[in-house]
Amino acid sequence: MTPAEIRAEIKRLYHETTRATVERDLGRAVTLLKALEGEDERLRVAVYMDGLSQMRSEWILAARRTAKKKTASVRKDRGKAST
Repeated sequence: MTPAEIRAEIKRLYHETTRATVERDLGRAVTLLKALEGEDERLRVAVYMDGLSQMRSEWILAARRTAKKKTASVRKDRGKAST
């Protein structure tokens, strides 16, 4: 792949990633980033790499908050049932 094709693929991954695909997409983007030669080429896609990483972090935190709420709700419901 040419540097332009690699940059385009990373950009596409950024725009098309979803909660379900973010881990895979970020891994693919890292692999592509490693194929770029030179710091200047890598800097051109840094914003997309950062964006993918941020999305992954936000979605992981959201999933943890949801799981925590569900656990708290189940515990609360169990407490009501035993009284």
